[in-house]
Amino acid sequence: MHRLTVLYPPPVDEAHFRDHYVGTHLPLAAKLPGLVQSQYSFEVASLGGERKYFAVFHADFESAEAMAGALGSEAGKAVAADVANYATGGVEMIHYPLS
Repeated sequence: MHRLTVLYPPPVDEAHFRDHYVGTHLPLAAKLPGLVQSQYSFEVASLGGERKYFAVFHADFESAEAMAGALGSEAGKAVAADVANYATGGVEMIHYPLS
C-alpha cells in the first residue's frame, strides 16, 4: 500500500473551505482511479500546541505507481485544479509506503 497525505494550513475562510471541500472536492477525489480508501479530518491538532494545519486528507493506493497514475489521470487533474477554489492557506502533499 502507498499513502498520499495532504496537509492544509489554515485557510482565510474556514467555513468556505469546509463547505467546498465536503461538497465538491471530496466527490472529485473519490473518482481517482485505483483509490483503495480515503480519510479526512478538520480536527487537526499539534502535540506542541501550535495549530499548523487546519485539515488533513489521506488517500491509499496499491502502489506508488498506482498513485502516480491516479494523479496524472483526468480525475487527478480535476482534483488538482479544484484546490485553488478553497485552499487559500496553501497545501502540502507527501507520500510514503505503508508497512
